[in-house]
Amino acid sequence: MKEKKKKNDETLTKESPGKKAKKTKAKKEDINEVKEQLATEKDRVLRLSAEFENYKKRKERESDEFKKFANETIFRQLLTVVDNLERAISSTQKNSNEEGLLEGVKLTYKEIIKLFETFNVKPVEAENQPFNPNFHQAVTQEETNDFPENTVSKVLQKGYLLHDRLIRPAMVIVSKKVEKKTEEIKEK
Repeated sequence: MKEKKKKNDETLTKESPGKKAKKTKAKKEDINEVKEQLATEKDRVLRLSAEFENYKKRKERESDEFKKFANETIFRQLLTVVDNLERAISSTQKNSNEEGLLEGVKLTYKEIIKLFETFNVKPVEAENQPFNPNFHQAVTQEETNDFPENTVSKVLQKGYLLHDRLIRPAMVIVSKKVEKKTEEIKEK
């Protein structure tokens, strides 16, 4: 019985030559179809890669261009300040009027402050404020009883913030309590 079953299995697995040729032809067609799909996908990947490289180069150029001309609006507005200074110098040379020069400098200063406000540049509050090392740079200490200890007594140079970022700390003198030296004086 086992032999009969074995023979039946063999006959089932054996195929006619016509069927074999059809299967081989179908496999070759499938292989060719897969090769075509592979070539198409390979071409698509190469094109995407080239497009991405072009995109990166374009973005880099745009970034460089932006960095190059980012301050254009500031400088354009600074030109009016320069114009005012030139007018003040010119009028002083012609008239030697010190009051005119002072007035020209004051107008120029106002223009600069207006420009700062336009671009959110604000001065750091320092005078009579508690010393803050995040916003103030202490140059020296001054012994005084006029201010509480560790308070800004004088501003030597204003500090500035751009939005909320410190772009220059205020240079300040910080108060310090006067030490009593009466005991030392009596002993000498």
